[in-house]
Amino acid sequence: MERINCRKCVHFYITWEKTHPYGCRAMGFKTDVLPSVRVYQSSGVHCLRFVEKKFNKE
Repeated sequence: MERINCRKCVHFYITWEKTHPYGCRAMGFKTDVLPSVRVYQSSGVHCLRFVEKKFNKE
């Protein structure tokens, strides 16, 4: 399985906090690395809450 890119997920957001700049709304946490990386580090399982953003192609 490829690494999950949180920047393409609807649950990802930027917190603007220096120590924890990235957040995941689905899992309810902030972290200093991309949330998918932190999830894999702590559980050994790839993120199961990933939902790809839909981009308008005009």
